[in-house]
Parts: sequence; structure tokens; C-alpha cells
Amino acid sequence: MSDLAGQYFDAAISLLQRVRTEEAESVERAAEALAGTVRDGGRIFTFGAGHSSLAAQDVVYRAGGLVLMNLLAVPGVTGVDVIPAHLGSSLERVSGLATATLDASPARRGDLLFVISLSGRQVMPVELAMHARERGLTVIGVTSLAYPAAVSSQHPSGTYLKDQCDIVLDNKIAVGDGELSAEGADTTFGPVSSITTIALMQAVVASAVGKLAARGLTPPLFRSGNVDGGMDWNAKLMAEHRDRVFYTF
Repeated sequence: MSDLAGQYFDAAISLLQRVRTEEAESVERAAEALAGTVRDGGRIFTFGAGHSSLAAQDVVYRAGGLVLMNLLAVPGVTGVDVIPAHLGSSLERVSGLATATLDASPARRGDLLFVISLSGRQVMPVELAMHARERGLTVIGVTSLAYPAAVSSQHPSGTYLKDQCDIVLDNKIAVGDGELSAEGADTTFGPVSSITTIALMQAVVASAVGKLAARGLTPPLFRSGNVDGGMDWNAKLMAEHRDRVFYTF
């Protein structure tokens, strides 16, 4: 393994350890909110633009995950499959797109929305979080708290995602999202944000599952579709919770 490859693993491990230690209380608060929403019959949604959508998608429709997790897919920004790719970055600066998507969704008062944005500065995540709370949703933001101190907000209010959430999880990523440097490379590289953000999301889900089970409630969890009976199990759960599942027919 090259020295830089080793440095990348070291950086990822170090940041995961920081997240585990420094965000423990916030993770438990988020898990309590998630467990409460599951218990009370609420709907659960996740959103992220661009590469932040990776963490939003990671907890939706997967083995070991909660059946009730739904992706709030905003056209043109959920992932990097739009062509040209930089159009997604431009759309994240457009006012009204995310809020119109939320209004057209099944989301309602008492539901829970995860909004994921590394910088937390763009119009879309800030506006979405604001609008969701106005509609009575609980909003959990996953972001880097290093950015607001270093970059300007692009939202007209001058606020950041962190200012519009009920609970904030800090993924500890430095401005620029590059953990490595090397002679001959004119900028930092080796982004770790997807790793720490996905870890935070999965930690919240794991803790919520434990809280539900401890209270005598059976958490609705997917099984792997690659084990015998897995697809039948999953179909049964999706049918049982069809009023809270929006990624199937």
C-alpha cells in the first residue's frame, strides 16, 4: 500500500473516532427522535444533494435498514446522474425547487426529515429545512460545522443548515473536503465526508432500532434479498407498512 493510501485510511479512522466521541450525545438525540417517529406512526424522509445524497440513499431500502426510510428525491440534484453533472450544483442554488418537492410529497406534520449537506450554505438545504419545520416536521441536519465559520451563506437569510434544524450532527469535515496533500498536486484531495456522514446516519438508525426493541416494539427491518426468503420477508413488511413506504407501488 502506498504512503498516501495509508494516510487516507488513517484520516478516515481518525475522523470516525472524533465523530464517535464528540457526536455521541447528538446521535442519541437523533435516534430518540427517529424511534419516536417510528413508534408514533410518522413518516421518515432523507434528502441530500449531489454527493450528500449518498448518505441519504444509504439508509433507504437496504438490508438491515428500517423499512420506513424514504428518499426525498428532488429532480436534478439527488446524486450526480444529471447531465451535465454541474447542473445539479446550479439547481442547488435555485429557490423553490426543494420546497415544491416537499409540498408534493406525502410528508406531513409529525414526520421526520434528515437534511444532509456538507457545507450547509446553499439555498436548497437551508430552504428545505426551514419549510419542513414550518410544516411541523422534525428536521435533523447532518453537516460540517467548520463551514459556517469559513464560508458565506448563499441563502438570502444569511443562515446555514445548522440554524434551521431541531438536531444537528457534525461530520467533522474540514473546509474543502480533502484530507491529503502532495507535492505536485495543487489542491487537497482524499475526501472523507461520505464515510463519516454515512457512519452518522447508520449509527442513528442502529441506536433507534435498539431503543425500539428495548421498549418491546419490533423494528421493521429489511433482510438481505440475497438470502433465501429475504425478498418474501421484505415484500411482507413493505405491504404491512404501505401507508408509510413511498418507494414502491
